[in-house]
Amino acid sequence: MLSTKISASKSAGAAAAAYDLYLWGRNDYGGLGNSDSTNKVNPTQLFTESSDWSKLGGGSGHTLSIKTDGTLWAWGYGSYGRLGDGTTVHKSSPVQIGLLTDWAKVSIGSGNYINDASAAIKTDGTLWTWGRNYLGQLGDGTTVNKSSPVQIGALTDWDYISSARYHSVAIKTDGTLWAWGLGSAGRLGDGTTVNKSSPVQIGSLTDWAYVSAGDHCTQVIKTDGTLWAWGFNSSGQIGDGTTVHKSSPVQIGSLTNWSKVSTGVDHTLAIKTDGTLWAWGSGGSGRLGDGTTVNKSSPVQIGSLTDWAYVFAGYQHSHAIKTDGTLWSWGFSNVGRLGDGGATVNKSSPVQIGSLTDWDSIIKFSWSSSSVEAIKTDNTLWKWGAGTLVDDAKVLSPVLIGSNYTKLSGGAIFTIAINADGELWAWGGQLYGELGTGEGYTSSPVQVGSLTDWDHVSSGSNFTHAIKTDGTLWAWGLGSSGQLGDGTTVNKSSPVQIGSLTDWALLSKNWGGSTFSAAIKTDGTLWTWGYNAQGQLGDGTTVTKSSPVQIGSLTDWANVSVGAYTSHAIKTDGTLWAWGSGGNGILGDGTTVNKSSPVQIGSLTDWAKVAGYQHAAAIKTDGTLWTWGYGGVGTLGDGTTVSKSSPVQIGSLTDWADVSVGSNFNLALKTDGTLWAWGNNSFGNLGDGTTVRKSSPVQIGSLTTWNSINAINNHAAAILEN
Repeated sequence: MLSTKISASKSAGAAAAAYDLYLWGRNDYGGLGNSDSTNKVNPTQLFTESSDWSKLGGGSGHTLSIKTDGTLWAWGYGSYGRLGDGTTVHKSSPVQIGLLTDWAKVSIGSGNYINDASAAIKTDGTLWTWGRNYLGQLGDGTTVNKSSPVQIGALTDWDYISSARYHSVAIKTDGTLWAWGLGSAGRLGDGTTVNKSSPVQIGSLTDWAYVSAGDHCTQVIKTDGTLWAWGFNSSGQIGDGTTVHKSSPVQIGSLTNWSKVSTGVDHTLAIKTDGTLWAWGSGGSGRLGDGTTVNKSSPVQIGSLTDWAYVFAGYQHSHAIKTDGTLWSWGFSNVGRLGDGGATVNKSSPVQIGSLTDWDSIIKFSWSSSSVEAIKTDNTLWKWGAGTLVDDAKVLSPVLIGSNYTKLSGGAIFTIAINADGELWAWGGQLYGELGTGEGYTSSPVQVGSLTDWDHVSSGSNFTHAIKTDGTLWAWGLGSSGQLGDGTTVNKSSPVQIGSLTDWALLSKNWGGSTFSAAIKTDGTLWTWGYNAQGQLGDGTTVTKSSPVQIGSLTDWANVSVGAYTSHAIKTDGTLWAWGSGGNGILGDGTTVNKSSPVQIGSLTDWAKVAGYQHAAAIKTDGTLWTWGYGGVGTLGDGTTVSKSSPVQIGSLTDWADVSVGSNFNLALKTDGTLWAWGNNSFGNLGDGTTVRKSSPVQIGSLTTWNSINAINNHAAAILEN
C-alpha cells in the first residue's frame, strides 16, 4: 500500500534528508528483507547504504562493527551473549552495544568455525570481552558466559587483539604478546597445553607488531618483519616445513619482510613488504591460490605480482585486495561465497570480483552462514554468499544491502520499495510472480529490472501495481481474479503495462491481503478492477473485472483505500465514501449491509486520510483519529474489543498525521514524528518488543523522525529520516 510522507520545509541550500528503512512483524518468508526468516517484535533496520561503518570484526556467526562516531554495533547469532547486548537473542540487523562512543578496535577473527566470544578495545586502551567462556576464552579469570562487555583487568595499554574459536591473542602498546583460552595443541604459545582463563604473557620480548589467531594456530609478525607461528599443524598451516604441533613461537624462515598475515582454519595467507602474496597449509578446494589443491607446509608465492595490499583467509576460501582497490577471491565456492557470480565452481587461483576499485581492507567471513562482509573506501557495508541466521538465500555477487528508500508497499508475504533513485526493489516470498523479479523467494532486496523511473507502488495480497513518472500503469503477480487489470486472468512474473494511457496519478492504499485494486487519474476520475463478489469495485455490480472500469463520472476523487472486501475514498471536498462488504460495520455507514456503489459516510467535509481492511481508520483535517469496523483483538484502538459500524474518535488528541491498516493491527504517525501502534500483535506486528495485543495506541520507541509507515499484512515497515 502507498505510504504518506510528512514533508518538512527546508531552507534553500539545505542538505537532502536521508532515509532508513525499518521493518518488523511476521518474517517466515523473508518479507522483512533482512536476510533471515525470523519474526521481529521491534522495528529492525534494513541494511542501508550508511557510510559511517569504520571497523569490522567479530566471529563467523556474528559481526562486530565500530562506526566513525565510536559507537559499537553487533548483529548475527546471539547465543552465549556473543553480541554483547545483554541478551542471547539473534539479531539480523545491527544493534548498538551500550551508548558509549569510545570504542576503538574490535577483534578481527579469522575464517574459523563458530567464534562464540567477542572482544574490543576502547580509546583509553582498556580491553573488554563477552560471549561464551567455558574454556576461559574471555580472559576475565572465570569460565562464566557474559552477555555484556566486561573489562579484562584494569590495564590501559592494550593495542591489538585477534580472537579465534577457543582462544585469543593480544599485543600491548609496549610490544608484549599475551594469550588466553584453550591451550590444547599449544594454541596459546606459552609452552604448555593448559587452558588459561586470564591473559598470560608469551615470552618476554617486546617487539611483537601484528597478530592473527586462527582456529588452530596463530601467526605473528615482529617489528623487524620476521614471521612467527605456533599451535596445531596437521596441514602445515604453521608454515615451518613440518606438520608437527608447536606450543611456543617458531620463526617461519629467516626473511624480515613480512607485512600482513591472516590465519584461517587450516591455511594461512601473507603479504610481504614488496607486495607479493604467499600461502601455506591445506590446499583443499584451491584455497591456497597456487593453482593446485595440494597442502603446503612452507610459504609458496601466489603468482608473481607485487601489488597485493590486504588478505583474508576464510574457512575453505580466500579473499584479497590489491593496491588499486580491486577485490579478488579463490577456493571453495559453494553458495556464492567467492562473490564472483558463480555458485558452485571452485577457483584454485585468484579471480577478480567485478571491476570496482574502491574496496578497502576489511573482509569478514561467517562460516555458519557462508557469507562474506566487506567495507569499501566510502565506508559502505557490502555482503555476498548465503544469508545470515536461519535462511539460505544466496547472493552470488557483492551487493549493497538496502538503499535510500522513499516509498514502500507490500503483500501477504513480500515487500516492495522505491528508492530515491527511482529504482524498484522487492524481497520476501512469491508464489505467483508478485516480486516482479522472475525468481523465487529472496530474503534480501533484489532490483526489479534496471529502470529508474518508478514513482508510486501499491501491492495487494499476491500482486503489485506501480506508476512510472510518465504516468503509465504497470502490474505483476497473481492475475486469477483480474486483479492485474491487463484484461486477463494470467499471472505475470515481470511488470506488464496496463493499457497505453499516461494519465494515471495515484494508486489505492491497498491492504496486503486484497484481491482487487483502484486508482485515480490526473483528471480526478476513479477506476477499479479485480474481484467483485461483495461489490467492492463500486460499479454497481458484483461482477469481477479484469480491466479498469470507471466508477461513476465524477472527477473529484482525491484518494482511495482498498481493504479485504471493501473500499474507502475521500473526495476533494473532504467527504468520505465507502462501498463493498458491510460485515462488522466496516463501511462506517451505521449498517452491516453490502453496498455495490459508493455511499457517503455521514455529512462531514473534513476527512483527510483513510485506510481499511476489516476495519478502517481515518484522520480528519483537525488531526483527530477515527476508527470503525471489526473491533476484536483491540483493532479499533478505543480500549475495547467491540466492533463499531460508525466512526468513533480515538482519544481527544489533534496531532495525528498518518495511519496505515494491516491484518487487524494499525500503525500511525503523529505530527511530532513519533510512531504508534495498536491491535493484533501475534507476530510482533506492533513493534513494541512484545507479542501482546494492545487495544489503545502505544508509542513505539522514542524516536521522533519517522517519515512514512506501512502496515502490510502481519508485518510492518516504516521509513526513518536521519
